Amino acid sequence: MNRLLAFGFFIALISLSQGSLAQVSQRVVDIPTRPGVTQRFVYLAPQDAKAAVILFAGGHGGLQIFPNGSFKWGEGNFLVRTRQLFAENGLAVIVVDTPSDRQTPPYLSGFRQTPEHVADIKAVIAWLRQQANIPIWLVGTSRGTQSAAFIATQLGTSDGGPDGLVLTSTMLSDPKGRPVPEMPLQNIALPVLVVHHEQDGCKHCDYREIPRLMEKLSATLRKELLTFKGGVSRGDPCEAYAYHGFNGLEKEVVSKIAEWIRAK
Repeated sequence: MNRLLAFGFFIALISLSQGSLAQVSQRVVDIPTRPGVTQRFVYLAPQDAKAAVILFAGGHGGLQIFPNGSFKWGEGNFLVRTRQLFAENGLAVIVVDTPSDRQTPPYLSGFRQTPEHVADIKAVIAWLRQQANIPIWLVGTSRGTQSAAFIATQLGTSDGGPDGLVLTSTMLSDPKGRPVPEMPLQNIALPVLVVHHEQDGCKHCDYREIPRLMEKLSATLRKELLTFKGGVSRGDPCEAYAYHGFNGLEKEVVSKIAEWIRAK
């Protein structure tokens, strides 16, 4: 009996150890970007990361990250709440906040497609390249796709830009600004992965508009559309816990994205 108890205790210790290894610690980093401006982000760095992702939340993007790594807003956003899953899939992770000069409303609204936003993220990419010599991908969700896609149209890898682009729940129409399909996507030669839920109920992310987006991505030699069905839809169809935010499908979606990135 004592041997059985000892064996059970040993197995429990292994399970606890494996569970702790799965969690990747995060730290808050502030770097200078433009004159008098700093950019804050949360950084997760798993051992032997194969690539890195810079995650752009949707909405107004004002996460207001505290020094301890907690968020005043946006913790439920699809990319914010899955940051640990990206790390567990072998990717270094950055979750970007608004820059120091955009820490009050309207935050990133009206700012996502500006030279200043491009400059801030270019500085983040440069910082990340100093940490590890691995490919860097921009990953946006909902309004975050307007940041990721626009930056990719402005910066190639040789210009200090990213190595790839992932668009999830893409903004396909937008009465308040330019949606992603109306950007100069023909300038993007990077690999592009588009991820969308077929039942996305947000009127600005109608799955029927996806072919228009894919057609505009004419310069890239590697592109793919990954579609998902099912999960759980709760609340506002344009919010994070509806199909729009891949609610209930997080592990599967992140795993597929990470697999596609690592295959480059």
